[in-house]
Amino acid sequence: MTSDAAVVSLDLDQIGDRLGRFRLYQPEAERVMVASLRRYGQISPVVVFVRAGHYELIDGFKRRAALCEAGQGSRLAARVLETDEKGAKVAMLALNRAGSRTCELEEAWIVFALVRQDKLAQMEVAELLGRTPSWVCRRLGLIEKLGREAKEELRLGLLSATSARHVARLPRGNQSALLAGIRREALSVRELDSVVDLLLAAPGEAQQRLILDDPREALLQARVVPQPSRDPRLSPAGARVWKRLGMLLEALVHMDE
Repeated sequence: MTSDAAVVSLDLDQIGDRLGRFRLYQPEAERVMVASLRRYGQISPVVVFVRAGHYELIDGFKRRAALCEAGQGSRLAARVLETDEKGAKVAMLALNRAGSRTCELEEAWIVFALVRQDKLAQMEVAELLGRTPSWVCRRLGLIEKLGREAKEELRLGLLSATSARHVARLPRGNQSALLAGIRREALSVRELDSVVDLLLAAPGEAQQRLILDDPREALLQARVVPQPSRDPRLSPAGARVWKRLGMLLEALVHMDE
């Protein structure tokens, strides 16, 4: 956004929040913003663009909500960015990059919209956002591979983004049982990674149930028998499969006792 973009004064009801679906509701942050507005007023303008003849908010969702709550009038100073809706989505991430003010789920929602709804190639999205293709792929996976329950826990902050990526390695139908195990056992990220390895290597539902019923016991049993050493001729993907096979063999030795 250029520094000479037009700044206008707009009524709150002139500004739409169509892109608000890409931001999480953060009540504590809004309470802080309300206090700031009451004490200092609006310090910086919100950012909007024009869509179909109407202003739509790009940045400043907490300020808009807080202004209503603070009772500081019904007008906002707004900087008008000349762009289309795709550019507005890119700008949402760019404007919030400083201080990491967008969470991984918000980033994932925007990436999903750019790739699946706006039909941009993942490489193009990576270039627009100034990110790597793997970064784009990870965010896309959070939306496409996670089941509804995992997405909700991620949205509420009950599941970290790193843990969500491990959960997403399982088929959606198997994720709920794993989420229950995470909550019940308070599994660390490292433990979760190893449990998912065991589940992916398990040959059937019976073995998966044993792992999920007592994941820490399954991990303990998997470490009793030394794993086969890694063959240096294997590719990274082949080495990971080899690791899972070793862990599975160790676990099965004890599960069958």
